[in-house]
Amino acid sequence: MFEKKIGIDLGTTTVLVYLPKRGIIINEPSVVAVSKADRKVLAVGKEAKDMLGRTPDTIVAQRPLKDGVIADYKTTEAMLRYFINKSLGGMRILRPEVMIAVPGGITSTERRAVIDAALSAGAKAAYIIRQPIVAAIGASIPIGSPSGHMIVEIGGGTTEVAVISLGGVVASDSVRIGGVKFDQAIMDHIRKKYNLAVGERTAEEIKIRVGSAMYLEDKLEMEVKGRDMITGLPKIMIVTSDDVTEAIQSLLEGILEAVKEVLYKTPPELSADVMDKGIVISGGSAQLRNFDRLIAEATGVPTYLAEESQLCVAKGTGIALDNLDAYKRSVFTG
Repeated sequence: MFEKKIGIDLGTTTVLVYLPKRGIIINEPSVVAVSKADRKVLAVGKEAKDMLGRTPDTIVAQRPLKDGVIADYKTTEAMLRYFINKSLGGMRILRPEVMIAVPGGITSTERRAVIDAALSAGAKAAYIIRQPIVAAIGASIPIGSPSGHMIVEIGGGTTEVAVISLGGVVASDSVRIGGVKFDQAIMDHIRKKYNLAVGERTAEEIKIRVGSAMYLEDKLEMEVKGRDMITGLPKIMIVTSDDVTEAIQSLLEGILEAVKEVLYKTPPELSADVMDKGIVISGGSAQLRNFDRLIAEATGVPTYLAEESQLCVAKGTGIALDNLDAYKRSVFTG
């Protein structure tokens, strides 16, 4: 019987869609452009992100997810429908089964909202699974084995920290800190230090091109265009990697606190396993320079960046959906 299955990493900043046997087929920003007058969806994904900060008064480009959870239900439903339709192309003979990865710390009401949005968007059945589990699966960690594995998934809206053994979460913490908060902190810092107003797309570019979780001996520099806060005129400034490190310092400390808290809650036998195997970090924001070094130095535990770290959750979601029986302990259904 012909069955369609779709795995979705419904992120605060990016949506990734995984189809079994085909891999990741969609990797687009989770941004929707909506007409203010009639709430009509005008653009989704890449096209909508290009409109961020550039729309007239009649159009608003927004992220319908905030801190990893649904902030605007109707817009999220429209976005899910768009990505489900796009991933299936013309093959809408059967409604697909959809599995969506969500932050570990979300409430049952927030879980219900995700399931309802997926069903309204055209799914036959919707399952949701916690991000740390699928991030570990996507990072090729053998989560079913009777030993402790630690994963730190640093996404756009949240950071998920978990120790996993025998397919289940033994100790975990979820903090609403991620790439979006990093971008906001960079914008605030540049405004305060240089009297220069920059948009979130510029802040993200600064983070990617010169950002580092630790101060660098050889500073990286970047020319940044923005608006002078005093004169209101366009202005160009040089921003360095030190600016980014300084801007996000308190956010990095929040993530380190969560990692230490989970290590503290982990039973001694599993702690020994984590010490042996090290901590694996995944997620798009984990790619910030020296993030692995920062965690290793703060905890004394070897830390490694997962291969294709930004794709781990999407890949793991697809694998879990393909092997539902094996992972049913970790799955919530609606």
